[in-house]
Amino acid sequence: MAKTKSAYFCQSCGFETPKWLGKCPACGQWNTFVEEVIEKANLAVPEWKPATSSLQRANKPVPVSEIVFSEEDRLITPDKELNRVLGGGIVGGSLVLIGGEPGIGKSTLMLQLALIMPGIKVLYVSGEESDRQIKMRSERISASFTGKINNPYILVETSTQNIFKQIEIVQPDLVIIDSIQTLHSAHIESTPGSVSQVRECTAELMRFAKETATPVFLIGHITKDGAIAGPKILEHMVDTVLQFEGDRHHVYRILRTIKNRFGSSSELGIYEMQGEGLREVSNPSEILLSQRDEALSGITISATLEGLRPMLIETQALVSASPYGTPQRSATGFDNKRMNMLLAVLEKRCGFRLSAKDVFLNITGGIRVEDPAIDLGLAAAIISSHEDIPVSFKTCFAGELGLSGEIRAVNRIEQRITEAQKLGFEQIIISKYNLPAGGKNKKGLDFSRYNIEVKAVSRIEEVFQLLFG
Repeated sequence: MAKTKSAYFCQSCGFETPKWLGKCPACGQWNTFVEEVIEKANLAVPEWKPATSSLQRANKPVPVSEIVFSEEDRLITPDKELNRVLGGGIVGGSLVLIGGEPGIGKSTLMLQLALIMPGIKVLYVSGEESDRQIKMRSERISASFTGKINNPYILVETSTQNIFKQIEIVQPDLVIIDSIQTLHSAHIESTPGSVSQVRECTAELMRFAKETATPVFLIGHITKDGAIAGPKILEHMVDTVLQFEGDRHHVYRILRTIKNRFGSSSELGIYEMQGEGLREVSNPSEILLSQRDEALSGITISATLEGLRPMLIETQALVSASPYGTPQRSATGFDNKRMNMLLAVLEKRCGFRLSAKDVFLNITGGIRVEDPAIDLGLAAAIISSHEDIPVSFKTCFAGELGLSGEIRAVNRIEQRITEAQKLGFEQIIISKYNLPAGGKNKKGLDFSRYNIEVKAVSRIEEVFQLLFG
């Protein structure tokens, strides 16, 4: 009989201590320690190893000059949005964690991935639904497919030991776990979903993925604060962390990269939730821009970047008199502190009296933007609403606003101009430091070749002169 013992784990960060503590010394949270009974088992032979491989080869240190390097062989999926957020495809032996709110579409996305990959042996392990429920959803999803449908293996199981036995029999090319909080290992006596169980099950799946070069997708729950449930070490163990965001009452979903060891961590993919599953949105600018029949004040278009993808978004502002004496400041999809900075610059440098006004900002489409290049568009929207003068919907903006009122240059301006030109805009206002005298920037790119008028300004006052005269 293996020796058992109990320990206390912090439910916020996973810190372990032999006795109960009121405050976690690692994360500083109060009353987060719970007692769990754990068992130290003999891990000489990992559960996922075949019976014939009882001896494990010991690794030896190798000089870095002798390591043979080759480009990662990626498994390219038919889902272009998923390929983008993963950095170009699925890397063999990678461990990918997908988190999101209940009902947002995580299981639908993973089952859809299993169905659209013909020729790939996929094992879909579910610990939350029965095989009949998965069959019903697969028929609904596959009804909209026009190509060849894959025939994935479905396994309803929560024990990691039984899962690895079936993996040895099936020998899949891709494993999907739905979800990691439902699995339990015989090595740990605590309940499924506890800190020790999540950590142990993830460690077993990580050893399996790295030794066999089989990619594994894990679906994870989130807490009420929006963070992925379980210990923080869970996000450190995996190779990629994806966050599935969106409002269940709206049709659009955003798959955002939080961590990626094989690509950029700033990418996002956009889907549209339909009755037959998730549809890829190849041109997000079209859904983020509203179609208007008349010009309205307080609305401007800003060119932003999410990873390598340029997008045009609609930035809205509402400035009105404060009836209660204390002005309100509210921003949706934008940082509140940066909004206060923009208001202070407009009042100090341009003379607009905004201290006694209520100001509300909104980024349409339900997305959150941290790109400073939308500063110029937001400033123009604020003044447009303040003066009640509309800005032409054929004009877009790309520039960062400094504290002295200067318009700072932004990176990859040529991609922003190309996106604006593609969507039919007639004018784009940028920083003059992106377009020095001579019509070429410091990289030698000639913006005169674009079929869009490029206006270069140096200060915010020049922008208002161009827009409002």
